[in-house]
Amino acid sequence: MKRILLSAASLVLAVAALPAAAKGDAEKGKALFYTCTGCHGIADYKNAYPTYRVPKVGGQNEQYLVTALTGYKNGERKHPTMQAQAESFSEQEIADIAAYLSSLKPAK
Repeated sequence: MKRILLSAASLVLAVAALPAAAKGDAEKGKALFYTCTGCHGIADYKNAYPTYRVPKVGGQNEQYLVTALTGYKNGERKHPTMQAQAESFSEQEIADIAAYLSSLKPAK
């Protein structure tokens, strides 16, 4: 019983020590996303080489966007253009972009 209580207390302390997720500001995110519109805001846009369809990200889940952009920033997700873009953003700016995009209606 003592071991279980100690484990539970350790878990609570570990969770409490995690950094709080930044609260995004959609207005700031809108300004930051402006340069991304060239790829992610054009209907049916396809990259010239290699050829692939660029996803529309408006209306996407906010936490998914934070996770994806952070993955590009940290090199966990591989895409040269996205890595270069994400590396330039702070955690707050990523939260702001995610807040803006998640506030939009999904592209059809």
